[in-house]
Amino acid sequence: MGRTLTVIHALGLMLVVFSAAYLMPLLAALIDGQAEVLQDFLMAMVLTLTSGVLMWAVTYRYKGELSIRHGFLLVVVMWTGMPAFATLPLLMVLPELSFTDAYFETMSGITTTGSTVLTGLDTLPPAINIWRHELNWLGGMGIIVLVVAILPLLGIGGRQLFKAETPGPMKDSALTPRIAETARNLWIVYVSITVLCIASLKLAGMSWLDAVCHSFSAMGLGGFSTHDASVGYFNSPLIEFLLMIFMLIAVINFATHFVVLRSRSLAAYRSDPEALSSLGVILASCAGIAYFLWWEGVYPEFLTALRHASFNLVSIATSSGFASVDYAQWPIFAPLWMMLLTATVASAGSTGGGIKMIRTLVLIKQAGREFVKLLHPAAVNPMKIGGQVIPNSVVFSVLGFIFLYFMVIASLTFMLLISGLDFISALTAVLASLNNCGPGLGVVGPAGNYQGLTDFQTWTCTLAMLIGRLEIFTVLILFTPQFWKR
Repeated sequence: MGRTLTVIHALGLMLVVFSAAYLMPLLAALIDGQAEVLQDFLMAMVLTLTSGVLMWAVTYRYKGELSIRHGFLLVVVMWTGMPAFATLPLLMVLPELSFTDAYFETMSGITTTGSTVLTGLDTLPPAINIWRHELNWLGGMGIIVLVVAILPLLGIGGRQLFKAETPGPMKDSALTPRIAETARNLWIVYVSITVLCIASLKLAGMSWLDAVCHSFSAMGLGGFSTHDASVGYFNSPLIEFLLMIFMLIAVINFATHFVVLRSRSLAAYRSDPEALSSLGVILASCAGIAYFLWWEGVYPEFLTALRHASFNLVSIATSSGFASVDYAQWPIFAPLWMMLLTATVASAGSTGGGIKMIRTLVLIKQAGREFVKLLHPAAVNPMKIGGQVIPNSVVFSVLGFIFLYFMVIASLTFMLLISGLDFISALTAVLASLNNCGPGLGVVGPAGNYQGLTDFQTWTCTLAMLIGRLEIFTVLILFTPQFWKR
């Protein structure tokens, strides 16, 4: 009981910190002169702050170090509780929105999925658009990692939280000995690249609102947009090119970016097997899909095919979810290949979703080891990736993860099928949600959104977003009897 109250105490502190996120939409409402929207956001901020302070004060005597078990519990509670508080301004400003849809929207934002149930994005109050995109941005690196830099100062250690939140199987590799310093360094890199992205998009012709919002989405690989037509609204090759560059930056491990900036050398990129593999697969796929679309006659000119294939493939493969055209109208091979890539190419430690490239490499290497074992049963063949030996414990963990990944896809797809959704829509909605990608195909394709789903279907996709963002084990471990045994 005491440890559970420690979790509530830590959650209260996080809500206090999270309440500061309302300052940006408050400023947007103030600049836009929308008094009612300003009042609604101020009320939401006060409610969030008050709730956090009360939770912190009531459980103050239980503050202390969290065990690994309760670190996992706090991560899940935070990622389910924070979207609930984030719905407050949406419910106030958009009274026609149900709690189910509002929670889906905020969960989509915080998990950087980018799926939406909203239409009329072009006419939404700027404060609402800022809020949606800020959730993308904060969720991109992980609110936990941000707070980890603060919690040690308040008497709560952060390493358990960082290990539970950081994506990928190699969670113990740190940039610095101190976890708080590591978190701060990651955020410095994240903020710096975001500022550069904002400036670039503004110079390319976007308004300040569009530049800020799309930069937040690009760096968080969230895919929210301020326009119903997404990036297709701008019809600008330059804007599409810039967004591609920053999405490719965001799909690489931010620890690698930090090492590059600290050493002032690009050597870290060359020695990062994930970065090389991810970029290689994406760029080769861009060329291949462009040729395929040109060959199929979808676009009469190869350069036009290359433009649209590259932007939309990079967006989907990196799990961002922007769209410049309705790629669901392409021959089915192209969008399905893009959906496959969204599961595999993001690096661990990036803001992308899916299996992650490091697990893909482990699977490929393990398949090769099995072939060698069949031919040479007595051979000693350690697995190496990037010159480092991968322990068998990591290999077994990856195999277990992949099994659960496909079981979750199958289970949730059947749940959507039994609810009446067609197969393509059900499968791709689950894939897009679990991989935190955004649009799927069918009724949830790039030309539509998730507004037409029933409440049951919406909550199923919401669950998939949470499981995908927290890397499956973190959520499902809470449903095992072993977790609750003393």
